[in-house]
Amino acid sequence: MGGCTCETDRPRLVMTLGDLSGVGPELAIKLLSNEENRRKANIYLMASPAELQRFADEQGATIPTADQFGDGNIVLVESKYADQPVERGVASVAGGTRVMSDLLDCLAMFKDGKVDSIMFLPLNKSALHDAGMHEEDELRWFAKELDYHGTTSELNFAGSLTTSRVTSHCAIKEVSERINARSVYEAIRLLDGVIRGSGVDNPRLGVCALNPHAGESGQFGREEIDHIAPGIALARNEGMDVEGPFPSDTIFIAARDGKYDGVVTMYHDQGQIAMKLMGFDGGVTVQGGLPVPIATPAHGTAYNIVGQNKASVGPSQRAFDIAVSLGKRTMEERKAAQ
Repeated sequence: MGGCTCETDRPRLVMTLGDLSGVGPELAIKLLSNEENRRKANIYLMASPAELQRFADEQGATIPTADQFGDGNIVLVESKYADQPVERGVASVAGGTRVMSDLLDCLAMFKDGKVDSIMFLPLNKSALHDAGMHEEDELRWFAKELDYHGTTSELNFAGSLTTSRVTSHCAIKEVSERINARSVYEAIRLLDGVIRGSGVDNPRLGVCALNPHAGESGQFGREEIDHIAPGIALARNEGMDVEGPFPSDTIFIAARDGKYDGVVTMYHDQGQIAMKLMGFDGGVTVQGGLPVPIATPAHGTAYNIVGQNKASVGPSQRAFDIAVSLGKRTMEERKAAQ
């Protein structure tokens, strides 16, 4: 199945091993030993030949590599910290440093027009912080490194449902002051665009209220009246299929039953609790709004099972498929702009 036309029609994806202290390398091998996955995209892997061989040997797997794409192989991109020791099963500065360096190289590849999407395997926030990442989350760090100042939001996928947030990693006391019609509209627009990019032509969206009972006509707060409803109206005026605001204790029941493809939440835990209850084992996070699609499984490094070949590949497979789908959209947009 090699050949120029086939290879150039595929999106180009770069994958990192995540934190080498955790289960990321195991998951990478499980993904890349599947020939069907290797034929979905032209895949770069941030690893040295020796690292790939060592991790593949642990699972008895074989992954074909070459200097250029063809016939289901991958292409290795050697990390600046390749083959340097990282203690497994614990958070470390060495692990965090490798993660940051690999992700910076992935971003550089996108800037240079070499890749259409990025997938990183689980990392450890404490290790990243110790290694020098001081932003409130990876999304802010990505935006800074890309010099991107537009709207961003962490999007979460569980089953067929996707959520975005108007606010994310901030104190609860700051949530209300960050909600306005424009921020609500931008969260709706971003969610609509990402779901379309994943293959749904006309996403059905619902929007959470902030206050209990959606404010009860202003008795419990006016955010729904003054900010959330006007933001929904802005989105509807642009043709988006969006409803709300609805109380957050009922909207996810409707979403679970298939009424919505996506839900816009007002703050982090308002959506995350529901999403993890509905599908933690298959959760995926997308760094939404950035110029490049970036996806990762929603779980952590799972230090307690490192080296035991017990890590479930399900969330990573879903993250890979989403990165491929969104990468196709990036590829098509780039071709259209030429």
